[in-house]
Amino acid sequence: MIVVAGEALIDLVPQGTGALAGLLPARGGGPYNTAVALGRLGSPTAFCSRVSRDAFGETLLDGLRGAGVDVSGVQRGTEPTTLAVATIDPHGSAAYSFYVDGTADRLFTAPGGLPEGTRAVSFGTCSLVLEPGATAYEELMRTASAQGVFTTLDPNIRAGLIPDADAYRARFKSWLPSVSLLKLSEEDALWLGGTPREWLAAGPAAVVITQGGDGLAVFTRDGSVHSVPGEKVDVVDTIGAGDTVNAALLHGLSARGALSCDALASLGADGWMRLLRFAARAAAITCSRAGAEPPYAHELDG
Repeated sequence: MIVVAGEALIDLVPQGTGALAGLLPARGGGPYNTAVALGRLGSPTAFCSRVSRDAFGETLLDGLRGAGVDVSGVQRGTEPTTLAVATIDPHGSAAYSFYVDGTADRLFTAPGGLPEGTRAVSFGTCSLVLEPGATAYEELMRTASAQGVFTTLDPNIRAGLIPDADAYRARFKSWLPSVSLLKLSEEDALWLGGTPREWLAAGPAAVVITQGGDGLAVFTRDGSVHSVPGEKVDVVDTIGAGDTVNAALLHGLSARGALSCDALASLGADGWMRLLRFAARAAAITCSRAGAEPPYAHELDG
Protein backbone atom coordinates (compact mmCIF):
# COMPACT_ATOMS: atom_id res chain seq x y z
CA MET A 1 0.00 0.00 0.00
CA ILE A 2 1.20 3.50 -0.90
CA VAL A 3 -0.49 6.25 1.14
CA VAL A 4 -0.83 9.76 -0.28
CA ALA A 5 -1.36 12.42 2.38
CA GLY A 6 -2.55 15.92 1.56
CA GLU A 7 -5.29 18.11 0.15
CA ALA A 8 -8.06 17.46 -2.31
CA LEU A 9 -9.59 20.55 -3.90
CA ILE A 10 -11.44 21.85 -6.93
CA ASP A 11 -9.51 23.59 -9.71
CA LEU A 12 -11.50 26.23 -11.59
CA VAL A 13 -9.94 26.21 -15.05
CA PRO A 14 -10.61 29.08 -17.52
CA GLN A 15 -12.19 28.08 -20.81
CA GLY A 16 -11.09 31.19 -22.64
CA THR A 17 -9.03 34.35 -22.23
CA GLY A 18 -9.63 37.35 -20.01
CA ALA A 19 -10.64 37.80 -16.38
CA LEU A 20 -14.28 36.91 -17.05
CA ALA A 21 -13.70 33.71 -19.03
CA GLY A 22 -15.91 30.83 -18.02
CA LEU A 23 -14.48 28.52 -15.36
CA LEU A 24 -14.76 24.75 -15.55
CA PRO A 25 -14.53 22.92 -12.19
CA ALA A 26 -12.13 19.97 -12.13
CA ARG A 27 -10.90 17.68 -9.39
CA GLY A 28 -7.41 18.60 -8.23
CA GLY A 29 -4.79 19.21 -5.58
CA GLY A 30 -1.25 17.87 -5.85
CA PRO A 31 -1.70 14.94 -3.44
CA TYR A 32 -5.12 14.14 -4.90
CA ASN A 33 -3.69 14.00 -8.43
CA THR A 34 -0.82 11.83 -7.21
CA ALA A 35 -3.24 9.36 -5.61
CA VAL A 36 -5.38 9.16 -8.75
CA ALA A 37 -2.29 8.65 -10.91
CA LEU A 38 -1.02 5.86 -8.65
CA GLY A 39 -4.40 4.16 -8.75
CA ARG A 40 -4.56 4.36 -12.55
CA LEU A 41 -1.08 2.86 -12.79
CA GLY A 42 -2.23 -0.07 -10.70
CA SER A 43 -0.47 0.54 -7.39
CA PRO A 44 -2.53 -0.26 -4.28
CA THR A 45 -3.13 3.25 -2.94
CA ALA A 46 -4.91 4.91 -0.01
CA PHE A 47 -5.72 8.61 0.43
CA CYS A 48 -5.16 10.33 3.78
CA SER A 49 -6.90 13.70 4.00
CA ARG A 50 -9.95 15.61 5.22
CA VAL A 51 -12.67 16.20 2.62
CA SER A 52 -15.84 18.29 2.72
CA ARG A 53 -19.29 16.74 2.76
CA ASP A 54 -20.43 19.23 0.12
CA ALA A 55 -21.06 18.27 -3.51
CA PHE A 56 -17.47 19.02 -4.50
CA GLY A 57 -16.23 16.77 -1.72
CA GLU A 58 -18.44 13.93 -2.91
CA THR A 59 -17.17 14.15 -6.47
CA LEU A 60 -13.57 14.24 -5.22
CA LEU A 61 -14.14 10.94 -3.42
CA ASP A 62 -15.88 9.53 -6.50
CA GLY A 63 -12.80 10.34 -8.56
CA LEU A 64 -10.55 8.51 -6.10
CA ARG A 65 -12.83 5.49 -5.97
CA GLY A 66 -12.96 5.42 -9.77
CA ALA A 67 -9.16 5.13 -9.82
CA GLY A 68 -9.26 2.28 -7.32
CA VAL A 69 -7.96 4.36 -4.40
CA ASP A 70 -8.94 3.35 -0.85
CA VAL A 71 -10.77 6.28 0.81
CA SER A 72 -11.81 4.50 4.01
CA GLY A 73 -9.40 6.60 6.08
CA VAL A 74 -10.48 9.99 4.70
CA GLN A 75 -11.79 12.36 7.37
CA ARG A 76 -14.94 14.36 6.57
CA GLY A 77 -16.17 17.81 7.57
CA THR A 78 -19.08 20.17 6.96
CA GLU A 79 -16.76 23.03 5.93
CA PRO A 80 -16.56 23.92 2.20
CA THR A 81 -14.07 22.51 -0.28
CA THR A 82 -10.95 24.53 -1.10
CA LEU A 83 -11.05 26.22 -4.52
CA ALA A 84 -8.05 26.99 -6.75
CA VAL A 85 -8.57 29.35 -9.68
CA ALA A 86 -6.12 28.50 -12.45
CA THR A 87 -4.60 30.83 -15.01
CA ILE A 88 -3.08 29.16 -18.08
CA ASP A 89 -0.31 31.02 -19.94
CA PRO A 90 0.30 30.68 -23.72
CA HIS A 91 2.75 27.81 -23.10
CA GLY A 92 0.22 25.78 -21.11
CA SER A 93 1.75 26.47 -17.68
CA ALA A 94 -0.68 27.01 -14.83
CA ALA A 95 -0.64 29.51 -11.95
CA TYR A 96 -3.20 29.52 -9.15
CA SER A 97 -5.03 31.74 -6.69
CA PHE A 98 -6.63 29.97 -3.74
CA TYR A 99 -9.77 30.26 -1.64
CA VAL A 100 -8.84 28.42 1.57
CA ASP A 101 -10.32 30.23 4.57
CA GLY A 102 -12.40 27.89 6.72
CA THR A 103 -12.17 24.97 4.29
CA ALA A 104 -12.36 21.32 5.25
CA ASP A 105 -8.94 20.04 4.19
CA ARG A 106 -6.90 22.41 6.35
CA LEU A 107 -8.55 20.98 9.50
CA PHE A 108 -6.95 17.56 9.00
CA THR A 109 -5.80 15.82 12.19
CA ALA A 110 -3.06 13.19 12.37
CA PRO A 111 -4.50 9.65 12.27
CA GLY A 112 -3.77 7.07 14.94
CA GLY A 113 -1.80 4.99 12.47
CA LEU A 114 -1.25 4.11 8.83
CA PRO A 115 -3.10 1.33 6.97
CA GLU A 116 -1.70 -2.13 7.44
CA GLY A 117 0.96 -2.93 4.87
CA THR A 118 1.89 0.70 4.17
CA ARG A 119 5.23 0.77 2.34
CA ALA A 120 5.44 4.47 1.45
CA VAL A 121 3.78 7.79 2.27
CA SER A 122 3.78 10.80 -0.07
CA PHE A 123 3.46 14.42 1.16
CA GLY A 124 3.36 17.87 -0.39
CA THR A 125 1.79 21.08 -1.70
CA CYS A 126 -0.76 23.22 0.19
CA SER A 127 -1.30 20.69 2.96
CA LEU A 128 2.15 21.48 4.39
CA VAL A 129 1.45 25.22 4.43
CA LEU A 130 -2.07 25.72 5.76
CA GLU A 131 -2.48 25.41 9.51
CA PRO A 132 -3.56 23.67 11.63
CA GLY A 133 -3.45 20.79 9.15
CA ALA A 134 0.18 21.46 8.16
CA THR A 135 1.39 20.59 11.65
CA ALA A 136 -0.66 17.38 11.60
CA TYR A 137 0.80 16.31 8.24
CA GLU A 138 4.28 17.15 9.52
CA GLU A 139 3.65 14.95 12.56
CA LEU A 140 2.55 12.11 10.30
CA MET A 141 5.69 12.50 8.16
CA ARG A 142 8.01 12.34 11.14
CA THR A 143 6.14 9.39 12.66
CA ALA A 144 6.16 7.40 9.41
CA SER A 145 9.87 8.04 8.91
CA ALA A 146 10.66 7.01 12.48
CA GLN A 147 8.82 3.75 11.83
CA GLY A 148 11.00 3.04 8.81
CA VAL A 149 8.34 3.83 6.19
CA PHE A 150 9.61 5.24 2.88
CA THR A 151 8.59 8.92 2.60
CA THR A 152 8.47 11.24 -0.39
CA LEU A 153 8.09 15.01 -0.43
CA ASP A 154 7.09 17.32 -3.27
CA PRO A 155 6.91 20.88 -1.82
CA ASN A 156 5.16 22.12 -5.01
CA ILE A 157 5.53 25.73 -3.89
CA ARG A 158 2.49 27.99 -4.03
CA ALA A 159 4.13 31.25 -2.99
CA GLY A 160 0.84 33.12 -2.67
CA LEU A 161 -0.14 30.87 0.22
CA ILE A 162 3.11 31.33 2.15
CA PRO A 163 3.01 34.45 4.37
CA ASP A 164 6.61 34.12 5.64
CA ALA A 165 8.96 32.73 3.00
CA ASP A 166 11.99 32.48 5.30
CA ALA A 167 10.00 30.62 7.96
CA TYR A 168 8.76 28.15 5.34
CA ARG A 169 12.28 27.61 3.98
CA ALA A 170 13.51 26.83 7.49
CA ARG A 171 10.61 24.45 8.01
CA PHE A 172 11.35 22.74 4.71
CA LYS A 173 14.91 22.07 5.86
CA SER A 174 13.57 20.62 9.12
CA TRP A 175 11.58 18.01 7.14
CA LEU A 176 14.54 16.68 5.18
CA PRO A 177 15.83 14.24 7.85
CA SER A 178 12.41 12.55 7.61
CA VAL A 179 12.36 12.37 3.78
CA SER A 180 13.57 9.37 1.75
CA LEU A 181 13.00 10.86 -1.74
CA LEU A 182 12.70 14.58 -2.48
CA LYS A 183 11.11 15.61 -5.77
CA LEU A 184 10.74 19.22 -6.84
CA SER A 185 10.63 21.41 -9.92
CA GLU A 186 13.40 23.76 -11.07
CA GLU A 187 11.17 26.66 -10.07
CA ASP A 188 10.65 25.21 -6.58
CA ALA A 189 14.41 24.68 -6.20
CA LEU A 190 15.15 28.30 -7.10
CA TRP A 191 12.50 29.59 -4.70
CA LEU A 192 13.70 27.41 -1.82
CA GLY A 193 17.41 28.10 -2.31
CA GLY A 194 20.08 25.53 -1.60
CA THR A 195 21.34 22.75 -3.84
CA PRO A 196 20.62 19.05 -4.31
CA ARG A 197 23.91 18.25 -2.56
CA GLU A 198 22.91 20.30 0.48
CA TRP A 199 19.51 18.62 0.62
CA LEU A 200 21.02 15.14 0.25
CA ALA A 201 23.36 15.84 3.16
CA ALA A 202 20.32 16.65 5.31
CA GLY A 203 18.56 13.33 4.81
CA PRO A 204 17.05 12.21 1.47
CA ALA A 205 18.66 9.31 -0.38
CA ALA A 206 17.88 10.95 -3.75
CA VAL A 207 16.64 14.25 -5.15
CA VAL A 208 14.68 14.35 -8.42
CA ILE A 209 14.32 17.71 -10.18
CA THR A 210 11.83 18.21 -13.00
CA GLN A 211 12.82 20.61 -15.77
CA GLY A 212 9.60 21.02 -17.72
CA GLY A 213 9.98 20.03 -21.35
CA ASP A 214 13.71 19.49 -20.82
CA GLY A 215 13.11 16.36 -18.76
CA LEU A 216 14.16 15.13 -15.32
CA ALA A 217 17.37 14.64 -13.37
CA VAL A 218 18.20 12.69 -10.22
CA PHE A 219 21.00 13.42 -7.77
CA THR A 220 22.10 10.62 -5.43
CA ARG A 221 24.21 10.41 -2.28
CA ASP A 222 27.16 8.79 -4.07
CA GLY A 223 27.58 11.93 -6.18
CA SER A 224 25.93 10.54 -9.32
CA VAL A 225 23.66 12.57 -11.57
CA HIS A 226 21.39 10.87 -14.11
CA SER A 227 19.07 12.73 -16.48
CA VAL A 228 16.64 12.05 -19.31
CA PRO A 229 15.09 14.44 -21.85
CA GLY A 230 11.42 15.27 -21.87
CA GLU A 231 9.05 13.37 -24.14
CA LYS A 232 7.99 15.43 -27.16
CA VAL A 233 4.27 16.16 -27.04
CA ASP A 234 1.76 18.83 -28.07
CA VAL A 235 1.14 20.49 -24.70
CA VAL A 236 -2.47 21.33 -23.87
CA ASP A 237 -1.62 22.33 -20.30
CA THR A 238 0.77 21.23 -17.56
CA ILE A 239 -1.81 20.76 -14.79
CA GLY A 240 -0.93 17.62 -12.84
CA ALA A 241 2.32 16.90 -14.68
CA GLY A 242 4.50 17.09 -11.58
CA ASP A 243 1.99 15.02 -9.62
CA THR A 244 2.12 12.38 -12.34
CA VAL A 245 5.91 12.30 -11.97
CA ASN A 246 5.48 11.69 -8.22
CA ALA A 247 3.16 8.79 -8.89
CA ALA A 248 5.31 7.30 -11.65
CA LEU A 249 8.40 7.39 -9.44
CA LEU A 250 6.60 5.71 -6.55
CA HIS A 251 4.94 3.15 -8.81
CA GLY A 252 8.22 2.33 -10.54
CA LEU A 253 10.13 2.02 -7.27
CA SER A 254 7.42 -0.21 -5.83
CA ALA A 255 7.51 -2.47 -8.89
CA ARG A 256 11.27 -2.81 -8.43
CA GLY A 257 10.99 -3.54 -4.71
CA ALA A 258 13.00 -0.36 -4.14
CA LEU A 259 10.95 1.53 -1.55
CA SER A 260 13.85 2.00 0.87
CA CYS A 261 16.88 4.28 1.07
CA ASP A 262 19.24 1.32 0.72
CA ALA A 263 17.40 0.17 -2.41
CA LEU A 264 17.63 3.66 -3.93
CA ALA A 265 21.38 3.55 -3.41
CA SER A 266 21.62 0.30 -5.35
CA LEU A 267 19.45 1.27 -8.35
CA GLY A 268 22.44 2.25 -10.44
CA ALA A 269 22.51 4.27 -13.65
CA ASP A 270 20.39 1.84 -15.67
CA GLY A 271 17.71 1.58 -13.00
CA TRP A 272 17.44 5.34 -12.59
CA MET A 273 17.38 5.98 -16.33
CA ARG A 274 14.55 3.50 -16.83
CA LEU A 275 12.61 5.02 -13.94
CA LEU A 276 13.10 8.60 -15.11
CA ARG A 277 12.09 7.75 -18.69
CA PHE A 278 8.93 6.10 -17.37
CA ALA A 279 8.10 9.22 -15.33
CA ALA A 280 8.81 11.53 -18.28
CA ARG A 281 6.54 9.49 -20.54
CA ALA A 282 3.72 9.50 -17.98
CA ALA A 283 3.99 13.27 -17.47
CA ALA A 284 3.96 13.88 -21.24
CA ILE A 285 0.67 12.04 -21.56
CA THR A 286 -0.81 14.20 -18.79
CA CYS A 287 0.38 17.36 -20.56
CA SER A 288 -1.22 16.23 -23.82
CA ARG A 289 -4.76 16.55 -22.44
CA ALA A 290 -6.67 19.20 -20.56
CA GLY A 291 -6.60 19.19 -16.78
CA ALA A 292 -5.02 16.68 -14.43
CA GLU A 293 -5.75 13.48 -16.36
CA PRO A 294 -2.85 11.11 -15.66
CA PRO A 295 -2.37 8.00 -17.77
CA TYR A 296 -3.57 4.47 -17.12
CA ALA A 297 -1.11 1.58 -17.02
CA HIS A 298 -2.09 0.36 -20.49
CA GLU A 299 -1.10 3.72 -22.00
CA LEU A 300 2.46 3.18 -20.79
CA ASP A 301 2.88 -0.45 -21.82
CA GLY A 302 6.32 -0.97 -23.31
